[in-house]
Amino acid sequence: MFLITAKEVSHSMISNPMLCALQFAYEGRSFEENFETLQALLEQIPQNSISLAPELCLSAYSYDKMEEAAEFTTAILPKLAKLSVGKTYGLTLIEKIDTKYVNNFKLFHHGKLIYTQSKAKLFALGEEEHYFSAGNIEEMNFIEINGIKIAVLICFELRFPSLWEKIKGADLILVPAYWGKLRKKHFEVLTTALAIANQTYVLCANSADESMAKSSAIISPFGDVTSDDNHNLIMHTFDFHEIKKNTTIS
Repeated sequence: MFLITAKEVSHSMISNPMLCALQFAYEGRSFEENFETLQALLEQIPQNSISLAPELCLSAYSYDKMEEAAEFTTAILPKLAKLSVGKTYGLTLIEKIDTKYVNNFKLFHHGKLIYTQSKAKLFALGEEEHYFSAGNIEEMNFIEINGIKIAVLICFELRFPSLWEKIKGADLILVPAYWGKLRKKHFEVLTTALAIANQTYVLCANSADESMAKSSAIISPFGDVTSDDNHNLIMHTFDFHEIKKNTTIS
C-alpha cells in the first residue's frame, strides 16, 4: 500500500478533530433531495472535522437508473467538493469508467477531491457483480490528513480479515455502508472487532432506511462505541492518546 498525503494540508497535526457519522434514509428519494439532505447535515458539523456518509447516499442502488446516477455524479462533483471547505468528508458514488459502472469512494478535503477508491468486494446476494465492476484491492491506499493515517473499507469489504490485515497501521478506518437490519448484529460486532483488532478508530456510517441496520458509530481502539439509531449525526472526538494507550497495553 502507498501513503497518499494531502499536499495542500499543513503536516502539523490538528489536535482532537471531531469524527462525525451521517445517518439518514435515502432509498426511493430523488438524487437532488438526497444531496440537499447531505448538504444540510454537513453544514451542521464543526470545522476541521472528519465526516462520513452512508454508501451510495445520493442514489442508493439505482440499478434501473445507473446511467442517470453516473451522470448526476459527474454534474454534482464540484458542489460536493465545495461542501468540504474547512472540513473533510467521504461518501461513495456511482461512476462510469469507460463502459463500466463502479462504486467509488470519494474523500473531499478543504474544497478538493483528494482520494478515490473503488469497491473491490461486491456483495453477491445483492447482485452487485451484475451491475458494477470490482475495484482492484492492490489500489487500496492510506491517506494522511494532518498526521492522521486513514484507510477505507466499503460495506461488504468489512467481512474480509485479509483486508483488515492490509490496512493495519491506519489511525482511522472509514466504513461507508448500506447494511441490512437482518444482519445488524454482524455489522456492530465486525466494526467493533475491527477497531479492537487493528487498534484504531472506526468511523462507520450506515443507511437509516427501514430495511437497514443503522448502527452508525464511532468506535475507539478500546472498543468503546458511540452510536444512536435515532439521530442523523453521531459525533465523537478523535484522540491520538487512545491509540497510543491501547498499543502500549496490547
